[in-house]
Amino acid sequence: MIDRDSCQSFQTRTSCPLCHDDLIINWQGDEIPFFGEVMYITAMCKCSFRFTDTIILAQKEPMRYELKVECLEDLNSRVVRSTSGTIRIPELGIDVEPGSISDSYITNIEGVLDRIYSVVVTATKWSEGDEEKHSRGLEVQKALEEAIDGKKVLTVIIEDPFGNSAIISEKAKSYVLAPDEAEHLKTGMIVFDVNSSEVELDACDSEHILKE
Repeated sequence: MIDRDSCQSFQTRTSCPLCHDDLIINWQGDEIPFFGEVMYITAMCKCSFRFTDTIILAQKEPMRYELKVECLEDLNSRVVRSTSGTIRIPELGIDVEPGSISDSYITNIEGVLDRIYSVVVTATKWSEGDEEKHSRGLEVQKALEEAIDGKKVLTVIIEDPFGNSAIISEKAKSYVLAPDEAEHLKTGMIVFDVNSSEVELDACDSEHILKE
């Protein structure tokens, strides 16, 4: 059933996958400057089930975006991260892969680093019994703090097999992923096997950030 308010905003109804009660899904269109149309999708049930996603309507090919963060201005570059987006910071060995209930969000590079920093802090506390991992966690925290202060150069990469994530900046490099590159990416539509992870940090995203 569809209740249309306009061509840019409407609702659909379905059953909650957890409690099977009636669930309303809100669809809201928007226009992002220099990028194009997007659709925000949100749903929340009284049983606590929730789902959010951002679909970039103008881009459907599997994409990779890469930005070298070299100054404070780069921290303001806009980031669209869909539920199918993987974020990487190769200098720190950080991979943030989508899990089965990942959230989408629109933020900037600084916001992405802040999110990762909070998870690193938690992971570091969890690894207090392992001297090597704990020390590595503290190193990553320091590097992220320096990057947020504009004192350290980092590369932020976003890969998305559905093309619904992006870094919006004149400096960002982008290219279409080859089929063999895209097929190895997580999509957020399946349950990620955390047994293969070195550290499980978040119930929503599978993050590997204490790598050597």
